[in-house]
Amino acid sequence: MPALTVSTQFGPLTLIEDQGAIVGVDWDGNGVDDTPLLAETARQLRAYAAGGLKQFDLPLRVAGSDFQRAVCDQMRAIPFGDTVTYGDIARALGQSAQAVGNACGRNPIPVIIPCHRVMGAKGLTGFSGKGGVETKVALLRHEGAAGLLI
Repeated sequence: MPALTVSTQFGPLTLIEDQGAIVGVDWDGNGVDDTPLLAETARQLRAYAAGGLKQFDLPLRVAGSDFQRAVCDQMRAIPFGDTVTYGDIARALGQSAQAVGNACGRNPIPVIIPCHRVMGAKGLTGFSGKGGVETKVALLRHEGAAGLLI
């Protein structure tokens, strides 16, 4: 699959494309492919990292169950700088907060699908990307949501 690595203040993010859709973002990799979609995704990611983009507009394809895709759809709807809880998403989908947490942890397209905007009932929780919770905090601070962490 074509991949392109972009340097950001959150670490080097490798964007992965398959059949005309972004299917993954990873913190490990040396992607050097040049496709129109990867170039546009890199442009949007750089704009986000610079503070000039609040919502990605890209074709995405989430692998997994219907539930996984539904959780990712809920996360995509969280506005820049806002947060919700696993329980909020669980209520919207009629599922348990634990199931939502597991699905968030399996988000294949972090940052673009903003799983970092999902918190536990008592505040900050883990993050599956490289750097764990420190990266989550950096993303939330970047979006101006860090006041929620104090």
